[in-house]
Amino acid sequence: MAIEDELSGNGVKVYKTMKEMAMLSEEKMGTAERITQTVKLPKTMVMNALQELQTKGFARRKVREKAAGYYLTR
Repeated sequence: MAIEDELSGNGVKVYKTMKEMAMLSEEKMGTAERITQTVKLPKTMVMNALQELQTKGFARRKVREKAAGYYLTR
């Protein structure tokens, strides 16, 4: 089953952008701000897509001092 079948359009865009940016592990995670700048969508849409990715098990969120980090799990 392709990710296009499981995620919304914005979810797929954010997923592919994170994959291109190599946010594939906890050591290489990125902030929502950095993802927003790269994917060129409004921040609320990116935050909703990140929430969707977390809910469906595609990404994880790690709370840090200043900004939360996100990385892909599959």
